[in-house]
Amino acid sequence: MIKKAKKINSQKISQINTAILVLENKKVFKGIGIGYQGEATGEICFNTSLTGYQEIISDPSYAGQIINFTFPHIGNVGTNKEDHESDKIWAKGVIFNSEITSPSNYRSLANLDLWLKKNKIIGITGLDTRSLTNFIRDKGAPKGTISFSKKGNFNISKLTNTTVRWSGLKNLDLAEKVTTKKNYIWSGFKTWRKETGYLKNKSNSLHVVAIDYGIKKNILRYFSDFKCKVTVVSCKTSANEILKLKPNGIFLSNGPGDPAATGKYAIDIIKKLIKNNLPIFGICLGHQILALTLGAKTKKMKLGHRGANHPVKNLINDSVEITSQNHGFEIISKTLPKNIEVTHKSLFDDCIEGIRLKNKPVFSVQYHPESNPGPQDSVYLFKEFINNIKKNAKKKRS
Repeated sequence: MIKKAKKINSQKISQINTAILVLENKKVFKGIGIGYQGEATGEICFNTSLTGYQEIISDPSYAGQIINFTFPHIGNVGTNKEDHESDKIWAKGVIFNSEITSPSNYRSLANLDLWLKKNKIIGITGLDTRSLTNFIRDKGAPKGTISFSKKGNFNISKLTNTTVRWSGLKNLDLAEKVTTKKNYIWSGFKTWRKETGYLKNKSNSLHVVAIDYGIKKNILRYFSDFKCKVTVVSCKTSANEILKLKPNGIFLSNGPGDPAATGKYAIDIIKKLIKNNLPIFGICLGHQILALTLGAKTKKMKLGHRGANHPVKNLINDSVEITSQNHGFEIISKTLPKNIEVTHKSLFDDCIEGIRLKNKPVFSVQYHPESNPGPQDSVYLFKEFINNIKKNAKKKRS
C-alpha cells in the first residue's frame, strides 16, 4: 500500500536539505549546503568552463553574482595558494551539481569546501544545474538568494522578498567596490610554468599604468612576461595623477557591474588619456568603458558570455579564436561612431568582441586574452599593445 505523502510546510524545508536557492519568480531549488553558512543574494549566471574553478570564483568580475557551474565535477583538484585572481573573493555564491570529492592534484593544499568557508562564500550542491541553466537560457539571468543552514529551516517568503528587493546589476557601479584602495606596483611575477612555477620579472623596460576596475592577477603576470613594470591605480585616479607617473601605455582592466554606471567618472579620465596620444588597451569592462568614452552605448545582455570555449572571429586576419569570457553587458552596434573599427565578433551571437580607434593606438577586446582559465589563442593582443607602445616611443623620439 502506498502511503500518502505528507504536506510540506511552505515556510520550511525538510532537515535533509541544508541549503536552498530561491529565484525572484519564487522558483525553489533544494540542496546541500557547502562552504560558509549564511545567506547571499545576487544575479544567477552560468559558467561552462571545464577547469579553473578557483580562478573563476576569485575573479572580481563576478562581484554581485552567484555562479552556476554547468560542469558537474567541481572541486576535484582542490585549491592552492597561488591561483587566486584577486586577494579578496567578490562572488556572492556558487552552485554545483555534485558534492565535492576528495581532491586529486599535486598542487592541491585544501579541499574546495574548506577554501569556500575560509573566504566566506556560500554554496549549494546536489541540485539540477542543467534545469537551472535551461531556465537562465530561456528567461535570462534571474536574481536569486542562496541560504545555507545546517538546521535546514528556511523562510521561503522572506528569502523571496529579499531577492525581489535587491536592485540587480543594471545601473550598479561595482568597480568602485572592488578596485584597489591604494595604488601599488605589481610584484612582477610572470605567468605560471609547470617546470618553475611563478618566476620574478627582472627586467622592466616599459611602464604600464593599469586602471583597476577589478583586475585579474594573470593579466599583470602577462605584462611581466613582456618585461613591463606595472603600476596599478584605483579606478577613480585622475588623468593628471596617471600622467605624472609617466607611463608608456595605459591598460583598462576587466571588472564587474554596469559599464554605464562606472562610466560616470571613468569616461572623463580616459578622454584625457586619449588626448595625450598614449597607447591604450582594454579588456572586458575596460573594453565597454572605452566604447562609452568614444561615443558608443552599452546594454545588459539576456544571458551574458561566461566560459572558456567561446569562438570569436578576428575580422582583421579572417581567423577564429577560442576565447575565455565573462561579461553580462555589451556594446550596442548601431551606436558606434565612424572613427571606431570593429575588429572581433562573437560567432555565437554576433556580439562585438573587439574594437580599435582608426587614428590612434587605442584598442580593446570583450574577452579575456590572459586565459586564466581558458585557451591561449589571444595572447598576441598583449604583444600588439607592447608593439604600439614601442612604435609610439619611436615617434616621440623622432
